[in-house]
Order: sequence, then C-alpha cells, then structure tokens
Amino acid sequence: MDVGSDQGPQRRLFALRGAVQAEENSREAILGATEELMRTMIERNSLEADDMVSCIFTTTADLDAEFPAVAARQLGLDDVPLLCTREIPVPGSMERVIRVMLHFYAAADAKPVHVYVGATQALRADLNAAQ
Repeated sequence: MDVGSDQGPQRRLFALRGAVQAEENSREAILGATEELMRTMIERNSLEADDMVSCIFTTTADLDAEFPAVAARQLGLDDVPLLCTREIPVPGSMERVIRVMLHFYAAADAKPVHVYVGATQALRADLNAAQ
C-alpha cells in the first residue's frame, strides 16, 4: 500500500531482515549483538523511529538470558511495537542466532539494505556482496 499526500513523495511499507550471532548465552552478549545489528540496520537504511511500524525478533533455542527487544528499547525505540519469539529448532542450524524483521515506511523507490553481521552472512550468501 502506498502512502502519500499532495505535499510529499509516495511512501510504502517495507520489511527489512537481519541477523547476528551472539558470542554466548548471556544478557550482555545478547544485548550487545542485538544493539550492533539494530544500529547497523538503522544506519544503512537511514531509518528514524517514526518510520518504523513494528519489529519482530527471533532467537534460536540456545538464547534465553535476555529478550533482544530490550536492546531496541535502549536505542530509543520506545514507541515501536516489538515482539520476541523462537526460531524453529532445525537440526544442524547455526547456533546463538538473533534474527529480526523490521517493518518501516520509506520512499516508494527505496532499496532496503538487509543486514547479516559476521558469521550470519552465511545464512544469506546471496546478499554477501552487499554487506
């Protein structure tokens, strides 16, 4: 759905993906990894909190020391609805992974830059060249 007015450019809703691997299952590691991921997503996509609609975080089953959403709140995303949930535990999948899907409004011709930090680049080898 496009959103716009006579005074401004057309805007549309986008979904931005990203992932990061926490070093360990600790509060500090989860918050630090999530902060790095969110800061990078915000920077690479020139996002403002007012543009954000919602953000869904998932974690692998081996991460339970803290909610990744806490890091987003600490970055000032106080008015953005946040949700944390579990990834499907697929045998042999990468461990200690935090994933995010961020919904936001931007100019209709925007090109979202998905962000996969460190080892999680292997999850989306098709995007590696853009990292």
